[in-house]
Amino acid sequence: MKSSQGNRRLGIMSQPAGQQKADNPETSHPMGNHSTSEKSAGDNLPPMGFLLLAAITLLWGFNWPIMKNVLTEIPPWTFRLLCLVFGGAGLLLLVRAGGCSLAIPKREIKPLILVSLLNITGWHLFSAHGLVKMSAGRASIIAFTMPLWAAILSSFILKERLTKARLLGLVLGISGLAILIGPDLKVFGSEPVGAFFMLIAALSWAAGTVSIKYFHWTMPIALLTAWQLILGGIPIVIGAFFLESVTVVFRISWQVTMALVYVILVPIIFCQWAWFKVVNLFPATLAAIGTLLIPIIGVFSSALLLGESVGSKELASLTLIVMALAIVMIIRPEND
Repeated sequence: MKSSQGNRRLGIMSQPAGQQKADNPETSHPMGNHSTSEKSAGDNLPPMGFLLLAAITLLWGFNWPIMKNVLTEIPPWTFRLLCLVFGGAGLLLLVRAGGCSLAIPKREIKPLILVSLLNITGWHLFSAHGLVKMSAGRASIIAFTMPLWAAILSSFILKERLTKARLLGLVLGISGLAILIGPDLKVFGSEPVGAFFMLIAALSWAAGTVSIKYFHWTMPIALLTAWQLILGGIPIVIGAFFLESVTVVFRISWQVTMALVYVILVPIIFCQWAWFKVVNLFPATLAAIGTLLIPIIGVFSSALLLGESVGSKELASLTLIVMALAIVMIIRPEND
């Protein structure tokens, strides 16, 4: 990985459009703001990008029931400790092997700490606890409402216009959430614990995404991601040692051990790399739309692997949320 390639990936996610390189418009503009026409963009899409996007969709989707299985023997704090420490270390090794420096620019330390707490600490901690309290399929649906909340936050923090399409998407998304949260209200009374944790996780991820775009970064995106995993994992490491018995990892079954190794190597390390590769190859909007299939895979893979039921409520909620995400990301402001 050359540093120039890392900087191009960085430009996709964190630099304002006016600061992008003019010679690479398809991969340099923020999501939804690229100036390339639909036809010309579609004519230049490499097959490798489609293969990687298909792999991300399947692997991240199937990861939800696998994580649910791991959490039957490993408590949430310890599980996330292992994912973040080994995943972050693995990414740092890959960055270093690619010839990049691992140094953090001094002026980027404070913003890096903030985005690490939002993208990593908040997301991983609350999503792990949410998975313990509710089915993996329904948890994955709530998790991928993140773009909805990012659109709302962007209107205030990044001064992006909250269009009619985004408002419609928000209404549909909340309606889908209401369908899911309803059964949890019956089980937990006035406190739908699992759905609440997953909603907080989605909000934390959304705030982290907006923060990544708000600050200017000079680090390659792969290095930025690796340091987020490491720094965001520090509070979780401390919490795991105080709140849980981390020695439980020495008593887990071989099946859960293999599942844990899979989660670290594939969804954490490989899929993170593959995602940024897809964003580099494709227009960012097309790459983001591809993720809409992930909660669908999560729901049906949970039914297949864990025997979780898929009823009319799950299907109705899934339909509304996918519609909301599509409206938010497909309809452009000039067409609204």
